[in-house]
Amino acid sequence: MSALDPVTLAVLRGRLEQIADEMDATLFRSAFNPIIAEAHDASHGLYHAETGETLVQGKSGLPVFVGAMAFAVKAVIDRAAAQGGPKPGDVWIFNDPYDGGTHLSDFKLVRPFFHDGTLFCWLASVGHWHDVGGAVPGNYNPAATECFQEGMLIPPVKLFDAGEYRPDIVQILQANSRLPDSLYGDLNGQINALELGQKRLALLLDEYGAQTVSDALEELKARAATLMRDLIASLPDGRYEAEDFLDNDGIDDVPLKIALAIEVTGDRMHLDFTGTSKACAGPVNIARSTAIASCYVALKHVFQDVPANAGVLVPIDFTIPEDCLLSVKAPKPVGGYTETILRVIDTVFVALAVAAPERVNGCAYGTINALSLAGHRKDGRRWVMFSFFGGGHGGHPEGDGLNHGNAPISTATIPPLEILEAAYPVRFTQWALRPDSGGAGESRGGCGAVYEIELLEEKADAFLFGERGRYSPPGVVGGGPAASNHFAYQDGDTWREPPMASKMLGMKLSRGRRVRLETPGGGGYGDPARRLPDAVARDVRLGYLSPEAARRDYRCAVDDHGEIDLSATEALRAEAGQ
Repeated sequence: MSALDPVTLAVLRGRLEQIADEMDATLFRSAFNPIIAEAHDASHGLYHAETGETLVQGKSGLPVFVGAMAFAVKAVIDRAAAQGGPKPGDVWIFNDPYDGGTHLSDFKLVRPFFHDGTLFCWLASVGHWHDVGGAVPGNYNPAATECFQEGMLIPPVKLFDAGEYRPDIVQILQANSRLPDSLYGDLNGQINALELGQKRLALLLDEYGAQTVSDALEELKARAATLMRDLIASLPDGRYEAEDFLDNDGIDDVPLKIALAIEVTGDRMHLDFTGTSKACAGPVNIARSTAIASCYVALKHVFQDVPANAGVLVPIDFTIPEDCLLSVKAPKPVGGYTETILRVIDTVFVALAVAAPERVNGCAYGTINALSLAGHRKDGRRWVMFSFFGGGHGGHPEGDGLNHGNAPISTATIPPLEILEAAYPVRFTQWALRPDSGGAGESRGGCGAVYEIELLEEKADAFLFGERGRYSPPGVVGGGPAASNHFAYQDGDTWREPPMASKMLGMKLSRGRRVRLETPGGGGYGDPARRLPDAVARDVRLGYLSPEAARRDYRCAVDDHGEIDLSATEALRAEAGQ
């Protein structure tokens, strides 16, 4: 590899990242469904010509795709090799979650990039489509026992063959969706994003030459690996263990364990998931590629300076038992993958809290609360409102957790209520912070949220796929747990709750009836006794904390107006030995 001066390397890194960022922006601006257009549940990147490893990923896309998309691109590389090799103008499309990670809603488009007749790399786009068939509108089916109940499964097939568009493939896709127009719009947005990436990368290689850009990519990977080794070496050698639980799998009402042991030896790290529950009947299983991707996301939170390329994973080894719920194969259901990877992330945080308390944070709210409402308008048109919802983030060494944030698997945003109300026959009667939901700590966990949604059409069905209804997000370094998840829906004039706490399908709503989500906060960081009384009083004034919780969790005497009685507070803390 030829030596690159630091300035050229920095320029090329910026240019390459800008290509992926522009691809992100192109899709976000052109997608039809709010989950991509508003929530940014998508990603774009450049991938190695032979291995499929992530070379560059856009900063606005979901970090979980850094690991997962490498497996997806490798699946296309293998398929292309079996068909005589890729040709300029080829584009493969698929959503197979066992080869490409995540779940059936995430459609991947993969395109080879040639320069002067030689394959240089692959470009890829992935986006969460609004509806891809299956038994539940929006595809989060909490009662699925096989992937066929979650949606259509498409292996890698050519959407473009040497530049020739195949409309029959699109017709098959549209015929299997409740929202074919939305699917068509999102698909074309992804095609355009790849086309833009093709043009921008061609200009870059024409300007700098393929060898120079290739050298830069190799150097960026090597530097990422070196940086990760240095960060791992900064941790004390040892074995650090953690476990957490999923409420249930939607079929059998028994908890499922995620067990993790992290071993640090010099500049290498080993993540061992031995002891994790066996593959389950319901849809909280994930593929091995998804498990590895979620570990990357967790480590990115802990080691914030590492870039988004495959070099980050070079000094890390994984043990994921073949028969556990983190390594399943078809046709095991995987539609609720988001809930499981959030639990994997939490176990990494808790395990590393002993090794690096100055780097970690309390666990975030731990569920996307995938909620679908679906019905027909008066003119017979089908509507499907699928959305995810926010909660609190964990307290951390530098301060309190974020109130009402999005799940830490992504840089996505929560779709605004104005967009949802404009697109669907619903009205949000409440969208507010949830008091007393953040875990107690020297740094308080962020508050969860309260969402109450009223149906404006004659009738609709509702479906919920959530978690953390029974196992609250834990705190770290002495911080307390957050409030658990709570969901209720109106059945006539009666409010009811799901029998499995966080998952339910087939809820019947009529006009004026409501569903209500009260999401978890984030876990606390540090001993609550070390929180300044003035900070506790401020939380009461802001409505984050009730006077009762201030007394119970922080031993602070605060009245309903947020005024603190310092003498009474001193007595309370003395009584508790604080």
